[in-house]
Amino acid sequence: MNDSHTDENFAELFAQSMNEEVKPLEPGQLLETEIVSISGGCVFLQLSGKSEGQIDAEELTDKDGNMTVEVGDTIKAYFHSAKNGDLLFTTRIHGEKAGSAILETAFLNKIPIEGVVEKEIKGGYQITVGDTRAFCPYSQITLNRADSPEDFIGTKQTFRITEYKENGRNLLVSRRVILEEERNATIEELKKTLKEHMTITGTVRSLQDFGAFVDISVLRALLPISEISRERITDLHKVLSVGQEIEASIIKLDWKNERITLSMKALLADPWDSITTDYSVGSTYEGTVARLTNFGAFVTLEPGLDGLIHISDLPGESRDTDGGKPVKQGQTIQVQITNIDAERRRMSLKPVSSVQVDKAFTQYMEPESDTYNPFAELLKDRTDKKKK
Repeated sequence: MNDSHTDENFAELFAQSMNEEVKPLEPGQLLETEIVSISGGCVFLQLSGKSEGQIDAEELTDKDGNMTVEVGDTIKAYFHSAKNGDLLFTTRIHGEKAGSAILETAFLNKIPIEGVVEKEIKGGYQITVGDTRAFCPYSQITLNRADSPEDFIGTKQTFRITEYKENGRNLLVSRRVILEEERNATIEELKKTLKEHMTITGTVRSLQDFGAFVDISVLRALLPISEISRERITDLHKVLSVGQEIEASIIKLDWKNERITLSMKALLADPWDSITTDYSVGSTYEGTVARLTNFGAFVTLEPGLDGLIHISDLPGESRDTDGGKPVKQGQTIQVQITNIDAERRRMSLKPVSSVQVDKAFTQYMEPESDTYNPFAELLKDRTDKKKK
């Protein structure tokens, strides 16, 4: 009796499995299945038993025509029809296959649909999905405000039905929700790869007074003007242009607020790292007056390397008057290094002309010198008064 009972159970299970194999699929039915092969412009999917489904390979290629999936991958696809014994699936519903029943299924299951942007109407666009008309508000056609809304007219786009009313006669669709999902998926991948201090390549998208916005994939990063070069930049347009590709280092990542800060300067050698090798106290160099302050003038010896000439060492009568400018910004002058503090990144300078005057004065004032002059004391008194 046990064998008979076992045979009956086996027969029952076999019958159930056969029924499952021939169970018809409903249009719009969503399946999650495995890719078993890719051939002849088709991607073949594993179904129950020995059945296979097909998807047009074009649906699963990127803009350059490269396949985005491979055998063994699991994907979600929607059944839409059977033709000549083939079970046809899609990752989105095409307009010509979009009857009212399929549109309702697409709405309930959030299946993407393809539609043509026919024309602009009040508040947005008229979209044609097969024989059905739908409405897409301006705010739902793209992620950001479109600079030229008319550019979408006549194009085929992928939408999601967000409202389904009057048995499909009143449809509201959105392209933006699909773009947002794709963007969020890309950001999740970027979170795995982008790290602080790594070097990335980006494209300059816009220039502002405070810096440049740079596109990194779907993200927009800020390159502050102070992080572009070791030189002081006053006109950003002279060093960067929109559309320019740049290399920069990520100096700050804030995923919570989706903010990335970049630095091109971080990729440049820091002259302070080799200051004691490249420069020496007592030596003379040529520099450019970078900026003037009430306590002196900063002189640039090379990009990123500035030294200070104290106001008391600046030549001319104007050093003793408020607002006086004995040297001009941008002026090239010869300076001598009088002190280097590499740890604090500071350097003291003197104009070469001032150094030469000090030497001549010292020699002139030496009592043992052959050039000693009895009027020296008078000259010294006047000089001391000016320094005070």
